[in-house]
Amino acid sequence: MEEESKPLPYVAETVLKKRKSTEALALTRKAQLELGKYGQKNKKNKVEDIKRAEQFIKQFRDQELDLIRMKQRGKRSKSVIGKPKSKLLFIVRIQGTSDMHPKTRKILYKLGLRKIFSGVFARATEGILEVLQKVEPYVTYGYPNLMNVKELIYKKGYANLKGQRIPLTDNNIIEQELGKYGIICVEDIVHEIANVGPQFKEVISFLGPFILNKPEGGLLGKKQPFRDGGEAGNREDQINELISKMN
Repeated sequence: MEEESKPLPYVAETVLKKRKSTEALALTRKAQLELGKYGQKNKKNKVEDIKRAEQFIKQFRDQELDLIRMKQRGKRSKSVIGKPKSKLLFIVRIQGTSDMHPKTRKILYKLGLRKIFSGVFARATEGILEVLQKVEPYVTYGYPNLMNVKELIYKKGYANLKGQRIPLTDNNIIEQELGKYGIICVEDIVHEIANVGPQFKEVISFLGPFILNKPEGGLLGKKQPFRDGGEAGNREDQINELISKMN
């Protein structure tokens, strides 16, 4: 005959609480002893922890300030922003890392600008100009000419297929993906983008962002608007000079 299972001994709640408190105190004491035993090492770690905390606080404050400024830029009147002077924009991300608020990063990602010195073509509309105002310190943009559109596509153009970047060296790939729109070669892509044709969106999606070279000498005053002598914001036709340096 099997022995009957014995009930677990009853422990009062007050005893359990005291036991938990004692264990916590023991762990705290152990940490204090370790600090004393390995004085220099732990002191160094403590300094590093303080530095990390300070960096975290600074990063948080920078991001909150970025959000405030983004909202302020977003309230600019349409008369200040102006209307597009061409059908086509080329947008370049010029900076932005840990100091960006997540909302700023989300806008850049939505534009296809995940990396610094990446660039994308976009249809020039009042709506896109309003969006670009919000992320102005992190981008520069303007109206590319036909020569730069052509050279960008031939030199830096890649097909974006299933997460892979494939050079535009084979027109068969273009025909397979865009042939149903009547686009069968690189020259057709150039024509569609330069003229912002009816299949512009499909062609841009096929290409993906352009990975540009860092301009020689870098960019000075990156967060200052171009109109004030900096690098950010609307350059209008002068974007072509920057494209030539980065292509």
